[in-house]
Amino acid sequence: MTMRTALSGTVLLAILPMAAATAQDVPGIEICTAERTWERRTGCLQSNVDYLKSALTKAGLEAERRRVAAERRLQAAEREIAALKAEMAGLRDGLAQLQAAANKAKDANKEPAAK
Repeated sequence: MTMRTALSGTVLLAILPMAAATAQDVPGIEICTAERTWERRTGCLQSNVDYLKSALTKAGLEAERRRVAAERRLQAAEREIAALKAEMAGLRDGLAQLQAAANKAKDANKEPAAK
């Protein structure tokens, strides 16, 4: 009997915090026309305004964070493009030098045969 009482007490202690949590007001937009007194209606409207301000602030901060992240990615891409362009210019110069050397070698091989 005491084991059953202890178990039911433990279950009760586990359920009580959940019951208290469900009784709390969830922030969000409320329909204030149901309120009869102007004090309660004003409080309801103010709650809606506060909620909308916080939601707008959160959305603004998130948009700014995303904009900054996109800007950083764009700058990194621009740096990578500049590095690749420089590398490509170097490769073109190297190719031009190799082609010039190949043409010199070809001309050098043709001259002794022509003599």
